[in-house]
Amino acid sequence: MDKNEIRTFIARRAAQELHDGDVVNLGIGLPTLIPNYLPEGVHVVLQSENGMIGMGPTPEEGKENPWYINAGGGYITTTPDASTFDSATSFGIIRGGHVDVSILGAMQVDEEGDLANWMIPGKKTPGMGGAMDLLVGAKKVILAMEHTAKGNPKILKKCTLPLTAKGQVNMIITEMGVMEITPKGIVLTEINPEFTVEQVQAATEATLIIADNLKQM
Repeated sequence: MDKNEIRTFIARRAAQELHDGDVVNLGIGLPTLIPNYLPEGVHVVLQSENGMIGMGPTPEEGKENPWYINAGGGYITTTPDASTFDSATSFGIIRGGHVDVSILGAMQVDEEGDLANWMIPGKKTPGMGGAMDLLVGAKKVILAMEHTAKGNPKILKKCTLPLTAKGQVNMIITEMGVMEITPKGIVLTEINPEFTVEQVQAATEATLIIADNLKQM
């Protein structure tokens, strides 16, 4: 798969984790593709920490509204019942536990559910943004990300980059498989049939626990 196919594959699978009526916050990058692949009959409420609830799919090229952007600056559409408000209200929603699912990207994640996704020491960064609040405030945290970066594992025994939050990740979805964070470690529950278990483990620094009922993605 090329990069676009990988991103689409991950977004399609992540969309299957959302249920009708969920309030969902999507991180910048790959997670913003997820609304385009929601299962038929599933209607979620998308929240953006820059002050909106009721985001729609990505607009068609040439039909962008410059007044409507997500927290990463990307163009969005709105649903008929959308609301806009200030950032204080937006973070009140997040910190108050009203977000059912947060789907984010990652630089690193480890077997204890720690996440590093905001900076690499020595490189410029715009700041942590709302990720810290989303990780702690959302009822479920899913990472939608490529399995490796330039061939190097991103799923580690222990994160080496500055953490965004400790022990808050519940699930990881990559082009290679679906993994759940448990007290015993990372459990591989689904595998892309294009890969073998041995290939997935070779691309993963953490030791994977293979589910007895391992399924195909």
